[in-house]
Amino acid sequence: MRPDILNPLFAEITALKGIGPQLAKPLERLGLARAIDVAFHLPTGWIDRMRVDELRMADTGRVITIELTPTDYRSGGPRSPFRVAAADKHGNVVTLVYFGGNPGWARKLLPLGEPRVVSGKLENYGQELQIVHPDYVLAPGESASLPEREAVYPLSEGLTGKRVAQLAEQALERAPDLAEWIEPSLKAQHGWPDWRDSLVRIHANPADKMARDRLAYDEIFANQLALMLVRASTRKRRGRALKGDGRLRDALKLPYAPTGAQRRTIAEIEGDMQQEQPMLRLLQGDVGSGKTLVALMALLSAVEAGAQGALLAPTEILARQHYETITRDLAGMPVNVAILTGRDKGRVREATLMGLADGSIDILIGTHAIFQDAVAYKNLGLAVVDEQHRFGVAQRLMLAQKAEHPPHLLVMTATPIPRTLTLTHYGEMDVSRLDEMPPGRQPVETRVISDERLPEVVDGLARHLSGGGQAYWVCPLVEESETSDQAAAEERAAALKRRFGDDRVGLVHGRMKGAEKDAVMDAFQRGATQLLVATTVIEVGVNVPNATLMIVEGADRFGLAQLHQLRGRVGRGEGRSVCLLLRGNALSETSRARLALMRETNDGFRIAEEDLRLRGAGEILGTKQSGEARFRLASPEHLQHFLPVATDDARLLVDRDGGLQGVRGQAARTALYLFERDSGVELLRSG
Repeated sequence: MRPDILNPLFAEITALKGIGPQLAKPLERLGLARAIDVAFHLPTGWIDRMRVDELRMADTGRVITIELTPTDYRSGGPRSPFRVAAADKHGNVVTLVYFGGNPGWARKLLPLGEPRVVSGKLENYGQELQIVHPDYVLAPGESASLPEREAVYPLSEGLTGKRVAQLAEQALERAPDLAEWIEPSLKAQHGWPDWRDSLVRIHANPADKMARDRLAYDEIFANQLALMLVRASTRKRRGRALKGDGRLRDALKLPYAPTGAQRRTIAEIEGDMQQEQPMLRLLQGDVGSGKTLVALMALLSAVEAGAQGALLAPTEILARQHYETITRDLAGMPVNVAILTGRDKGRVREATLMGLADGSIDILIGTHAIFQDAVAYKNLGLAVVDEQHRFGVAQRLMLAQKAEHPPHLLVMTATPIPRTLTLTHYGEMDVSRLDEMPPGRQPVETRVISDERLPEVVDGLARHLSGGGQAYWVCPLVEESETSDQAAAEERAAALKRRFGDDRVGLVHGRMKGAEKDAVMDAFQRGATQLLVATTVIEVGVNVPNATLMIVEGADRFGLAQLHQLRGRVGRGEGRSVCLLLRGNALSETSRARLALMRETNDGFRIAEEDLRLRGAGEILGTKQSGEARFRLASPEHLQHFLPVATDDARLLVDRDGGLQGVRGQAARTALYLFERDSGVELLRSG
């Protein structure tokens, strides 16, 4: 339970003065729902307001604060700006310009002949000086309150920096002084201020590096401590040693020999499962490196030992594909495989639930539905989670509640994760890497093409389809909304159907009903349709070996990891595969660097490191999908710099300083709640 001292900070944002329905919307868009969200909404920059006595051409482009006396009003009609001529003490003149709105308001603010302190950006317009919409207009007696350095906050439409600063001030009043959780010598070494002092300082002066570093470190420390506590708690709980006898794995008829990396990883997993301590292992493998075979071997090992296995996929498409692949691989073997997704209802669902409860189902494959309260297993021994970035720490903890003994856990990702992020989000796990491709897997040739050459691309696509090939056409990310992506996909599909015919082109997007989506995917997998137009719903888990051409429209709008995933949908058969990345002409430096790297390499691990550098931690891990706690105060640079230090400090607390029971431990417990990494505390409490 959260300590009472933190309750004022965790109050709803409506507890702050002056927040009505009109202000609530832009705050909601920024994710500011509680006082603590405002306190942690740190400024990203600052404005220095230079106090001057005289207007000078040399100061154009700078934000100045100066005493002026309005001398004249000029209005050129209803659509023209309202201008106020004003003079400094030396007789130099500046025009204060107000667009739109009510000129009466500006007249009231700037009465003729009365001095006012004005602050805003000085600009040169033709041969005269002007300030457009001054930030502040104050009576001389009020100007002492004007800050010389003012924070610049991330904003949303309908919200001003001034308003955010006022709300931040109120939120900071709710922030208590807290006992120190950082190891004293470490704090002294860096010269860091106390926690509350750091928070107050960073809002007052965004250039305060000491304060910013301290807050970033606190967040990283809380994260590492939570992961350590989760691991310690899980390891304390006795699981069940599962040692298979090999009868099922030996009977598996594989069309190819496993790679050395697959054999090594399978051995690591078998070794973990034979221990009473529950396995916690992250399996990283690039697109096409053969993770599914490793997962199947682990599941069969559990079944050989008399336990049940569950495989969780992030989407229904991927769950059904795993089900088809695994049932095909296990045809004729005494293993009962079932599938359960949110779409399964009625008698089918009831039969599956019965089979799980009585133990007649050996392996269950499905979406998050397989861990709902109603789903009870007779003897769940192994859980495999595919595509980790949709599955956060909270969901990993939930698994432990599904069996009498905590099941062994294997988490897989096809998006290789940089080492920094592996430690920050999966620090409680052992890591295996599939760094070798199966024989015959062809690298995909990647080309970047201007979207001005779209007609040529469509002609090339026509030649590809007439030769019996299949292709994907992925439509651009319009914004963070499936609806607009859907519109782009529908429009492109309609144009391509006019060219190639309705029966050759399929369309799939996230708003389609499950059965409808499956029918389109099935037609493409069977070869009944040749071209699949899609939004990024096909990013993971689509396997059509005959599809050897991937076209990504608006590729400059995608992140590297996503482009790499999309490219991984081709190159799955014997034929040469090509990925065409269509780009716009107004490319940012970041987009240019992304596309150049995609052309240059197929190495997902290298791409992941670069993605971290270009985009930051939150996006690469897909935290928007998972609900995983984001880093709000720590940048990727902070993570790289402070992660080893924070990990060592957390380990010191757990191993030497009495864990959460000692004096520093009690303070650290508060930090876990403050940074919302309290799953570790709750786990200790319940375990």
